[in-house]
Amino acid sequence: MKTIRYSIGLFASALALSIVTNGLAHEAHKKDKETTGVQASLEKKGKLIAITEKDAAWAAKARKEYPVDVCVTSGDKLGSMGKSPEYIYRVDGKPDRLLIFCCDGCEEDFMKDTAKYLAALDAAAKKKATATK
Repeated sequence: MKTIRYSIGLFASALALSIVTNGLAHEAHKKDKETTGVQASLEKKGKLIAITEKDAAWAAKARKEYPVDVCVTSGDKLGSMGKSPEYIYRVDGKPDRLLIFCCDGCEEDFMKDTAKYLAALDAAAKKKATATK
């Protein structure tokens, strides 16, 4: 009788351990999937690339058409903190875009919410285009 109770207890413990282990494995897999999804969305976001000599002519033209004279992330006047860093925002399959920030560090803010800042630039460009007509 003692052996049967011991066997039942051992079986119950093994079953509980199996359930917990499966639950933890499922959560780990779910978290891996979420992380992969986040990485994929970041890859779609694009990259900030420093302007090189190769891009200088394109950047000069884009600079003339740049719709704002303030930093898109902070709102500070461009050039108010020294030379304004300029970047190309590149997303595969889309045209390159010029971005000018007031200082180093605004790039991080931009990358946290690219859609918001690009929409602000697009709205400013549209407003500038209608004002010149």
